[in-house]
Amino acid sequence: MAMRIRIFGIVLGVLVAQSAVAQDRTPSHCVALAENAPGLEYVVPASLGPVADETVRIHYITHASFLIRSHGGLNMVTDYTGFTGSAPFIPDVVTMNHAHDTHWTANPDPAIPHVLPGWGPFGEGISHHLDLGEVLIRNVSTDIRSQFSGIETKGNSIFVFELAGLCVGHLGHLHHEPDAAQYAALGRLDVVMAPVDGGYTLDLPTMIRVLKRLRSSVVIPMHWFSLFALDDFLAGMSDDFAVVEVGGPSLDMSLDRLPGRPTVMVLRPVWLSEP
Repeated sequence: MAMRIRIFGIVLGVLVAQSAVAQDRTPSHCVALAENAPGLEYVVPASLGPVADETVRIHYITHASFLIRSHGGLNMVTDYTGFTGSAPFIPDVVTMNHAHDTHWTANPDPAIPHVLPGWGPFGEGISHHLDLGEVLIRNVSTDIRSQFSGIETKGNSIFVFELAGLCVGHLGHLHHEPDAAQYAALGRLDVVMAPVDGGYTLDLPTMIRVLKRLRSSVVIPMHWFSLFALDDFLAGMSDDFAVVEVGGPSLDMSLDRLPGRPTVMVLRPVWLSEP
């Protein structure tokens, strides 16, 4: 009997601990169901300034790289190339896509706890479901053009970050409109970073169609190469979306700050540097 009581106590303790981890993240309205990952340890990152409770900071670093920072201090970098600026900085999580070397590195710092490539063996894709308590990171695989203009099935990943009740999506090097299953897997994205170059990824009419279907509250253009491409994109979006020039590289977003009308928020990239 004593042994049974002891085992029951251990099981109950584990369940309580797992429940505490799951409750660290405010539930979002995305379609993913979080699995628990207790016992994770985090590298203490460089000081990048505090983030208010239930808020997400998004900082445009360069090209397709963004810093996504949680109010608890977790730092995630998208399309990580190995360099983020002059600040001494080790992210907790990096995501990568391998369309070009401006979206990934073959030699990420081994001190980074979680390195998530957006591809697997050729044509097979990869699946990520990383639950850090405060943040859940998952991906939806899409195709990309291969080196010689062929198709690499499932060679790109759209990464989704669920935190502070928000769903933040990064379309990566998207080369085709998602199909019905991919749209369903993405779910509702509150904030989406979208490549708007108009040629290296999707042509502008198709990208605009994708974004209008996603109907995210906030669209952040990236991967635009020139102001002409950016201006063309903004003109194409302006009928259904408001356009706001943020005036810098960063914005803080929370559920209560989402705009009532879908809005394109233009950030200007800046490398990370010491405060």
